[in-house]
Amino acid sequence: MNVDKFLETLDSYFANQEIEQVDPFLVSSLAQAKEEQDYGAYITICNEMIGFYRSVSAFEKAYVAAEDVLLLMEELQMEHTEHFATTLLNAATAYRAAGEYETALRYYRQALQIYNGILQPQDYRYAGLYNNMSILLEKMNQNDEAIACASQALAIIETLEGGEMETATTLTNLALLHFKVSHPEQAKALLERALTLFEGGGGNTDAHYSGALAGVAEAYYRMQDYGKALTYYEKALAEVKAHFGENMSYAVLCENCAAVCGMLGETTKQQSYLGQAAKVKQELSR
Repeated sequence: MNVDKFLETLDSYFANQEIEQVDPFLVSSLAQAKEEQDYGAYITICNEMIGFYRSVSAFEKAYVAAEDVLLLMEELQMEHTEHFATTLLNAATAYRAAGEYETALRYYRQALQIYNGILQPQDYRYAGLYNNMSILLEKMNQNDEAIACASQALAIIETLEGGEMETATTLTNLALLHFKVSHPEQAKALLERALTLFEGGGGNTDAHYSGALAGVAEAYYRMQDYGKALTYYEKALAEVKAHFGENMSYAVLCENCAAVCGMLGETTKQQSYLGQAAKVKQELSR
């Protein structure tokens, strides 16, 4: 199986916003890889499945793909490799998105253990892992450890050339953590650095930019600057819709927009966003 061709076709569906084509293409490609006993292709496709199903909130499908490929990799004696760690990260992020926090943390810690055996201390891949762990630990209210992980990620990312957007995202996440533990001055300083980097980014976006925008929006909300909070939430909403369609994240952002509209006294707009959120959730529950 030609993996490069598979990835090229998959990327074209995302680029052309043909999201409805992705699921059947992934399923048929996996069947082909299985028939050809092409284990490398099978692992690649399963990882793409995990990420896609997470992004469209099809969590049960993500779990099936994750457990399937992890079992295969164990049978191939790959459990101490970078590829296994990458798959653990993908699986952990899917479980985190679904609210299965303990399982997600177990997978993140397993990936960290593998990294400790194969990577140099300042390797870029640690930054991604620490950032993901920080997000999870914050959701579990383990805030001090979350701050420590985000700080470790930032220390690595700041040394990288061309890492301005990732630095900005990490600064925003760290700012939100400091808001949460009542360190407003540290939080504001971090947020100011993040906004400077975002505004200097030339307007380039990717599929992860929506999370950063939502983080900035939340920070402004906590600072009670509701006008700017709504602006950034609406930008995040547009990014999610463009990259993933109207998924669960889209519904949550609609609810966030509604909450901000409530604070601004814009009741008509508030009800409109609540209606959108309810509609999306109903569609996803079918």
